[in-house]
Amino acid sequence: MVTGLRAQAGGDVIRLGMVGGGQGAFIGAVHRIAARLDGEFQLVAGALSSDPERAKASGTELGLDPERIYGSFAEMAKAEAKRADGIEAVSIVTPNHMHWPAAKAFLEAGIHVICDKPMTSNLADAKKLAALVKKSGMLFILTHNYTGYPMVRQAREMIQKGLLGEIRVVQAEYPQDWLTEKVEDAGSKQAAWRTDPKQSGVGGATGDIGTHAYNLARFVTGLELDSLAADLTAFVEGRKLDDNAHILLRFKGGAKGMLWASQVAPGNENALKLRVYGSRGGLEWDQEQPNHLWFTPFGKPRRLITRNGAGAGAAAGRVSRVPSGHPEGYLEGFANIYAEAARAIRAARRKGGSAGRDVVYPTVEDGVEGVAFVEACVKSSKKNAAWTRLAR
Repeated sequence: MVTGLRAQAGGDVIRLGMVGGGQGAFIGAVHRIAARLDGEFQLVAGALSSDPERAKASGTELGLDPERIYGSFAEMAKAEAKRADGIEAVSIVTPNHMHWPAAKAFLEAGIHVICDKPMTSNLADAKKLAALVKKSGMLFILTHNYTGYPMVRQAREMIQKGLLGEIRVVQAEYPQDWLTEKVEDAGSKQAAWRTDPKQSGVGGATGDIGTHAYNLARFVTGLELDSLAADLTAFVEGRKLDDNAHILLRFKGGAKGMLWASQVAPGNENALKLRVYGSRGGLEWDQEQPNHLWFTPFGKPRRLITRNGAGAGAAAGRVSRVPSGHPEGYLEGFANIYAEAARAIRAARRKGGSAGRDVVYPTVEDGVEGVAFVEACVKSSKKNAAWTRLAR
């Protein structure tokens, strides 16, 4: 049985802090579960809300030392950098517009950063962040969690081995239905900030879930985008950001693609899908059936590859935890990113030590790419879906 990444990492736990993710937040709890799933991290400090009282109450609920519950990320970065037992890494799980200032504070304090996506709310901040990561020498891990799924790693490995031949067609889609009505005006905190350009950035569904679909397509295929043509729409009256996106993609080398992201598609919960077709065969993966990957060699019957079953390779095996037939998915995907981050942080402790070529996680460069994708989509849509290149 494959036991996942924990046995490979070894050593004592990594001291972790968190910015955002307090009472009423969704993604903070997901990150905390993921961070502790393999016993690699211990949450010891937090600035869990922009409201100091809520931050205090949230930290108390989580059992944090009162001295390490902070009213702001700036206070936390400064104080933790001075402690002998200060945090080694911080998870940033705030709305998008706070990613850059929070990451800046911790990178400048010599603390590694694990950040939710999209990396920033605009491309200018993304580029500044990339430059700071390079200058600081600290690690930056972007939590595009779907890259941690075993069968996503399997698909990537198969393409790298040439089993699909020359990639010709890439189709990615991510439909949801939770914003079909204007719930941002009905008390939904998650909807309120995601549909507010001051907090989310210029992209609505494009930034929230379109970036996931785009990152997944590039991660699996290894293709680099040349240009795109995007048609973005806010179907719900009064909504300030797009809730549906249709995007055509032209990749360098000649491959073509389509990407659909929607949060107004009734009947869809979290229906992220990827289909890749090459000169020798095709692959299909559905996030709601995460342990199944369909492979069709040209001219031969369709084959089902399962997470720990026949046909699965080393890339899938090293990020699997439980025996065949037991589901692994969303939380484990996040946990795999944290486990990869743990290996990289332990290597960094050794002053220049390498985490190994098999350690894979989305980087600050992937973050810049994602924000550039969003801004290119918005620019294209404003020009009647004109073909547009990314401003990397």
